[in-house]
Amino acid sequence: MRLRTLLVLLALVPTTAMGTQVAVTADRLLAQSEHLRADVAAGERIGLPLHTLMVEMQAERTTTAARWAGTAVPEDTVLARRAATDAAADAFRRSSDAAGPGTEETDRRLQEIMKGLDDLDALRERADARIGSADSMLVSYGDLIGQMIRYFEDGFSHTDDAGLTQESRVVVTMFSAAEMVALEDAILALAGPSRELTTRRFADFVNAVGAHRHLYDRWIVPFLPAEQSSLFTTISGSDAWQTKTRIENQVLSDHKDSESGVKLPRGITGWAAAHDTWSSRLDALNTERVRALHAHGNARAAELEAQVTRLIGVSGGALLLVVLVVVFTTRSVLRRLRVLHDRTVTVAEETLPGVVARLQQGRPVDEGALPPVRGEQDEVGRVGDAFARVVAVSVDGHRRLAAERQGFGMFAAGIASRTGNLVSRQLALTEELQDTFGGDEELLARLMRSDQLTVGMRRQIENLLILAGGEIPDPHTEPMRVADLLREAAAEVEDFRRIDRQALDEISVEPRVISQISHLLAELLDNATRFSPPRSKVVIRAELVADGLSVEIEDRGPRVTAARYAEMNGRLHSAPPYSVLAENAHRLGLFVVGHLADQLGATVTLRRSVYGGTSAVVILPRELLVPTDHDSGPERVATPASASVAPRTPAGREDAADRQVPALRVADPLPVRQTAVRRIPTRQLPARQAPDREAPTRDAPDREAPRLPAGGRLALERPEAGAARPALPERVPQTHMAEQLREPRAAEEAVTPDEATPQEVADAWDDYEQGTRTVENELRQDQP
Repeated sequence: MRLRTLLVLLALVPTTAMGTQVAVTADRLLAQSEHLRADVAAGERIGLPLHTLMVEMQAERTTTAARWAGTAVPEDTVLARRAATDAAADAFRRSSDAAGPGTEETDRRLQEIMKGLDDLDALRERADARIGSADSMLVSYGDLIGQMIRYFEDGFSHTDDAGLTQESRVVVTMFSAAEMVALEDAILALAGPSRELTTRRFADFVNAVGAHRHLYDRWIVPFLPAEQSSLFTTISGSDAWQTKTRIENQVLSDHKDSESGVKLPRGITGWAAAHDTWSSRLDALNTERVRALHAHGNARAAELEAQVTRLIGVSGGALLLVVLVVVFTTRSVLRRLRVLHDRTVTVAEETLPGVVARLQQGRPVDEGALPPVRGEQDEVGRVGDAFARVVAVSVDGHRRLAAERQGFGMFAAGIASRTGNLVSRQLALTEELQDTFGGDEELLARLMRSDQLTVGMRRQIENLLILAGGEIPDPHTEPMRVADLLREAAAEVEDFRRIDRQALDEISVEPRVISQISHLLAELLDNATRFSPPRSKVVIRAELVADGLSVEIEDRGPRVTAARYAEMNGRLHSAPPYSVLAENAHRLGLFVVGHLADQLGATVTLRRSVYGGTSAVVILPRELLVPTDHDSGPERVATPASASVAPRTPAGREDAADRQVPALRVADPLPVRQTAVRRIPTRQLPARQAPDREAPTRDAPDREAPRLPAGGRLALERPEAGAARPALPERVPQTHMAEQLREPRAAEEAVTPDEATPQEVADAWDDYEQGTRTVENELRQDQP
């Protein structure tokens, strides 16, 4: 994550948190205000009509109870009382419909009240017909009135204001106390002219008296405001309220139990007149308390809205100030960090790599190019100075490392040069011994073996020179055919008999890169022969491809995992430091191949072959290839066992150097290596002696390996331009004979016994048969 983003987040997170907190608080206050507004509106539209309906329902209950008890109640009075209840119910329904939906609790409570009002006519019919009992009638009215009281209880229950919650509880308690007094009135009315109650009804009366007295004394009067508290005091001190209290006390103390129930005293006759006096005052007190609650709710909602306004204003100003401070600070820090970033990036991506590259090349470094230590005191400046010190330490370390690497390279190159002198002298001595004692086949075979080991030693010394940064001198002055190049590379390998070569004669390699390519292929061939079964063949084939010349070396060695191939290909494409070379001192061949491929511009890839072994593919660029000049070059003498014949293209066709020709199989016995002793310059090995193509072939007994037949090359006539068909090939006499057989042997020459092993004889015979089959196939292809 970028530093700019971190700084922005550092400023944005607290700002966002603060803004979120303000928004949540404002939303909560606004929601509370809206709820209060809704509760007040519902109370004003529904609460007051519902209170009126509750009072009318209580009066109808008393009238119905008196009529049920046999009291002479005029029909007009009953109808008028019911009509008043119906009018209050209609007003309540209209106000409920106009108020709209409320909370879930209030809507459910309204549905229950509406259902009770719908069942009111049925309740009246049962009461008129005396169906059921008086207790069930009172319970039905009481349940409906209880639903109304619970509606008021749910009205302000969800508010978070403690004062409003307390006031709403007082209002609900006042309604409950008024219901207790109204229930006393209904129970006394149910006593009728006989003044007799059932035991259950009397118990309800006693409970109602105790309940309403407790509610007024404990939960209503202490919580009333001063004005309403004085009003209640006036009501409770009136004669009517005193009459009510006296009658309640007489009923509680002067009642008499009978067989059918409880007999009330005669003094209850004054209850109705007193009730009509104080009940209206009590209802007015309750209504006044409801209106005061609504007014308090409106005031609280307005206060919450003002609080939200103040909160938003103050918080908005604070947030704006915080944002300005954060923006100014962030821009200042980012500007300084940007300068530091640009400076360090320039040093890290341009200055330091250039300095390191110059040090690795042994060139001097300008100290002014490195970042200076400015001595600044702030945090950003100290970071810049610390980075400058780190760069200085790094450059100093690279300088010492480059000096040590250069010194070690010169030391290794010197050792390689001196050792190369000794190896070249040993090769020259081996050639002299071969020329001198060529007649002794057993000694010649051992000298050839010594020559192979010495050639391997020189290749290892050349590896050391390559890894030390030196170059292999190339003595070649003429292009070399690919077939000869493959033969020269195979001659570098100790187990060269197992190498099966397939190459083209129509393309050659530039002389300046012959030694490098030969060394590269020799390393791959040596690796293939050492890591494959002793009796298996290693095939090297070369053919032209779109990108140049493809040389593929395929063995049948053990399976290698994909991870192992990736590791080996990594060695081929990266120059390792000396520490890695030291850890892989026994596996330096791939590093050498990688160095040579980088110098040649070639690509080398290792992969699994179809036989389960390893296939190494080398792609040489076209810039290193030249067409083969068949006319100017000397006649090549084929090595024993086989000779390759490439048909030429008639006039008017494409050049043979630009087309692919099927590869021919070539296998040679012990190759002859020509070397020359020469002075070795510093960090260079002795140059390899280029094959002398103009010199005549040495005598057979001096140069050919013992016990092996020799083969000759077929001479083909090149057709003239415009000829209808090429001429048939003609066999040149004695060209397929070994050189030892072309002239009669001297009579005095002694014949030495053949001490070749059966395996060597079998290998030689196999090579001979293979060469014979190759020549026959070439002749069949040339037939018209």
